[in-house]
Amino acid sequence: MLAVATMVAGAGAMAAVGEGKGAQPLPGVSDPRQAHIDYMLKCQGCHRPDGTGSAESAPPLRNMVARFLGVEGGRSFIARVPGVAMTDLDDRRLAQLLNWALYRFDPDHMSPAFQPFTAEEIARLRAQPLRLERIEVRERLLARMEQEQAPGK
Repeated sequence: MLAVATMVAGAGAMAAVGEGKGAQPLPGVSDPRQAHIDYMLKCQGCHRPDGTGSAESAPPLRNMVARFLGVEGGRSFIARVPGVAMTDLDDRRLAQLLNWALYRFDPDHMSPAFQPFTAEEIARLRAQPLRLERIEVRERLLARMEQEQAPGK
């Protein structure tokens, strides 16, 4: 319990996207501090504090996760991977966490036309979580990304 209390207390001191004086508001993120805490408690154990992930635990979020928004099926994939779809956060907090993570870990690939995840969308998507097929779906989406970025496209 002390470790959790220390992490939560430290969240206020850590710089995060959308927090602090002069920070730009993030669409779909009403409470960046809470989103950061939720990331620390629910995601960073596998994806690491800096979003780099690892081959042994979880794919990277840093400089990668928002790229999924640009391919057909990528947006739903983000919300349906097991660690997202099956977390115990309510739909509102999960939508906020996903929006925060997109801005935090991959701002360079965020489209100005990005529509934030909503609680209603999360409820619909997480009702059909990916399970064993998640690896195949991810590989197919990554191949689409590569194909769309190939010269001449």
